[in-house]
Formats: sequence, C-alpha cells, structure tokens
Amino acid sequence: MMEFEADVIRCLEVLRSGGTILYPTDTVWGLGCDATNPEAVARIYALKKRPENKALIVLVTEEQDVLKYVAAPDLALFDHLKTRAKPTTVVYEGAIGFADNLTASDGSIAIRICQDSFCRHLIKRFGKPIVSTSANSSGEPTPTHFFEVSANIRAGVDYVVQHRQSDTQPAASSSVIRWENGQPIILRP
Repeated sequence: MMEFEADVIRCLEVLRSGGTILYPTDTVWGLGCDATNPEAVARIYALKKRPENKALIVLVTEEQDVLKYVAAPDLALFDHLKTRAKPTTVVYEGAIGFADNLTASDGSIAIRICQDSFCRHLIKRFGKPIVSTSANSSGEPTPTHFFEVSANIRAGVDYVVQHRQSDTQPAASSSVIRWENGQPIILRP
C-alpha cells in the first residue's frame, strides 16, 4: 500500500462531492477541486479572494489529457516540454469541457502535466483534471512549504492532505508559457 493511499481515498471522496482540498503538488502546496465543477471552482476563488477573471491552473497526468481538453494543440509543444527542467504550465487556446468559470475570457486554459507521484495517482483515479492554484489569498506571498500556508486557508478547505506536510524543502511555482507559432513565449520564468 502506498504511503499516501489514505490521503488519495479521502481526496477522491471530497472531490467527487464537489469539495476542495489542500494538497502538495510538483511545485507548491495547492488548493484543488474538480476542474469541471463550477460550484467547486467558485469556492476556490472565494477562498483565495481572487477575482474570477484571473484564471487558475489545472493539473493533468498525460499528453492525452491535454488532447482531450484542448482544441487542436500544436503537438511540437510536447517535445519542447520534455526539454524543460522546471515544471512548466502552458496556456492553451480552445479549452474544452472545463467549468465555465475556470477558463479565461478568451477561452484559454493553463494546464500542467504533473510529474508528482501523489498528484498523478490522485488525478488518474479521479479521472478528470484537478484545479491547482497556490494555497494563499490573492496578493499574499506564495507559501514555499506546508507550514507557511495560513490558518484561514487550511480551515477553508474540506480536506488537508497529510502527505508531505513535514517536508520543509522550499518549493517554487511553475514556469508559465504560451506556445505561439512553434515557439514558447515565457509568461513566468
């Protein structure tokens, strides 16, 4: 049995019921929910005190997931992502199947193919993309490990994952790019 199996089971119950979670990702601790559930997405925006016109990131596990949720991405992008050392989020045009309040006004969506084993197990077993936004109120510093996550954020979710809470190795946010004409445009290094 995996060290985080109990966390995965509890997260699945919460996500399936439209709830929110606080969980470790391949970057910083994140606030998460079902990326296809508009009520759950609204709860994340409210908890972060973030305007809904500022889009959130979504995690998936495979290139095929991107193909399922994005209209006609340039496949050359996937080769580029394999060359990047840092976790990289991509802003894609033509989001399909996400909660309406999750996509940007221009129909784009920010997606990261996550390599973290906990996240990969959770997302694969959930069967849908999961929202991943830093576990802080809008405008506040991004926490670099669990102990920097504020009490109001911890109390505001339906489940706090136990896995990796004691990890004090500072984490950093992902790079963010947009892919245009076969080239990466760096939005966040």
